[in-house]
Amino acid sequence: MMSKLDRVLLNQRKFIYHYKNVRWARGRHETYLCFVVKKRNGPDSLSFDFGHLRNRNGCHVELLFLRYIGVLCPGLWGSGVDGVRVSYAVTWFCSWSPCSNCAQRLTNFLSQTPNLRLRIFVARLYFCDEEDSLEREGLRHLQRAGVQITVMTYKDFFYCWQTFVASRERCFKAWEGLRQNSVRLSRKLNRILQPCQTEDLRDVFALLGL
Repeated sequence: MMSKLDRVLLNQRKFIYHYKNVRWARGRHETYLCFVVKKRNGPDSLSFDFGHLRNRNGCHVELLFLRYIGVLCPGLWGSGVDGVRVSYAVTWFCSWSPCSNCAQRLTNFLSQTPNLRLRIFVARLYFCDEEDSLEREGLRHLQRAGVQITVMTYKDFFYCWQTFVASRERCFKAWEGLRQNSVRLSRKLNRILQPCQTEDLRDVFALLGL
């Protein structure tokens, strides 16, 4: 089961340090993952859970989430009330984008769980500077698997502050460069994912015989 510590709200300084979308994020060797899990048993039944995780004992946080998937998403591989299959919508807010290995493991997992939708918001891009990096290809694999990947904006940081941080009614204050860095990273992510979109168009044209 999940550690009780994972249910505790994040410290303000820890959140800002790990999620700050600075250009040079030296010393930030851990990845934090804040999650929201929405469960739907039927058209009129919706519940949700939330919390956060971080790398532990050499295990990347994305794979750690998959270890706990049975606890967070009960009935994922079975049926709910009246035989209706339970569906889940999972949202991650990650301090770093997934590495290539985690992206591949996630892609394989999602191919076996069509009743789970995953959306990932990232504060920073992990090892995506080189055009031919495995991390870039990993992000494209995730997109092909149906994962929506987005760079965090002010409203996403604000939401995380309100939901996952022990803010003590203190309002979220944007750090210097938040918006500019978010725009820069969003453009970079779009360029990374664009080849995937181009290939999808080619497939459509091929089907139409164009």
